[in-house]
Formats: sequence, C-alpha cells, structure tokens
Amino acid sequence: MIQVTPSIAIDESEIEESFVRASGPGGQHVNKVSSAVQLKFDARRSPGLPNDVAIRLMKLAGSRLTLDGVIVIVAQAQRSQKRNREEALERLLELIRQAAVRPQIRRPTKPTKASKERRLASKDKRSSVKSGRSKPGMD
Repeated sequence: MIQVTPSIAIDESEIEESFVRASGPGGQHVNKVSSAVQLKFDARRSPGLPNDVAIRLMKLAGSRLTLDGVIVIVAQAQRSQKRNREEALERLLELIRQAAVRPQIRRPTKPTKASKERRLASKDKRSSVKSGRSKPGMD
C-alpha cells in the first residue's frame, strides 16, 4: 500500500507501469534502452480513492486522462529507468494530494453601508474631475 495522505492509500497493484523508448538526445544509448516510463492509474475504478477525490482527480488530470478514466503519466526526463519510475509515481501522488484538498466554498456577502458610501463618493469625485476637463459652455 502506498500512503498518499493520512486518509487515502492506494494499492501498488492498481498502478500499471510499462517501459518505452525515450525520445530526444542521448546517442546510441537512447536507441537501445527503454528508459521512459508510462504509468497508468485507473482513477474511476480505484477502491482506495473516495468518490469526490476521484472526480476532482479526473478534472485535474486534464489531457492525461483517457476516455476510460485512466490517468497516463509519462516520465522520460531522467536517463535511468529507476529514476523515471520514481518521478512518474511522485507526479501521480502529487496529483492525488492536490485532488484530496476540498475547495473552499465561497459564501457571498453583501457590501457594507460604509463601502457603498465610499464607492459613491469616489464616483462623484471622478465625475467632477472629468466634467472639469470639458470645454466651457456658452452660458
């Protein structure tokens, strides 16, 4: 079990790893070794995630989410397979930690009487400044 937060833990069997060849520079080494990691995690069917966290996680995943609800994370920045695995897992766990935080609900408030008066006073002042810029009338 991987402990994500004090209340959320996911089983290692829920995470599927596959290794592919990394793109980019690296010479002959990059052509021979499959060092890039493709990490797949089924957020929709994970028993370790509460339903609200899974919904927020799928929204946060964005383009990394497939139509089946599987999150795919590709890590290929490091030269070693082991470091790419660690990086991909850490990115997944960080995504789950972000989804575990409940967003604060905004409670709408009414403006105070003093703030309304300040707003109207500033509007009057601005109006007088602008009217002072106009051409004198024919009075």
